[in-house]
Amino acid sequence: MTDDRPDPDRTAAHAMFDADVASKGLGIELVSAGDGAAVARMRVTAAMLNGPAIGHGGFVFLLADTAFALACNSHGPVTVAAGGEISFLRPVREGDLLEATATERTRYGRSGIYDVTVRRDDEVVAEFRGRSRTLSRDGR
Repeated sequence: MTDDRPDPDRTAAHAMFDADVASKGLGIELVSAGDGAAVARMRVTAAMLNGPAIGHGGFVFLLADTAFALACNSHGPVTVAAGGEISFLRPVREGDLLEATATERTRYGRSGIYDVTVRRDDEVVAEFRGRSRTLSRDGR
């Protein structure tokens, strides 16, 4: 017999991630999402390295942006990025397992601010701040 009850830990962010071909194609995993917070992780592969053989910052940004998207979409209405910036603190290398933890700082009207810390083990490698915008019912 199957259990047809909804999973209480599943949020709108989980449904969004199910359809996220870009993030899943890079091996990003959804660890958790709910109540304006989220955790995502990704292993740095050889295909993510730049000329000096360190992880390309664009991939670190993408991981942070994915965690940000999961956090701001955990509330339900479709929410998109209005902007984001990142500070790269330490280089990452092939094989590193990165974990991005997103936290909601504030929501006001249709806007929000979220901070994301990207770590390799206990070491912070990047800090990201994202600004979100919840779409209206007509998609604007």
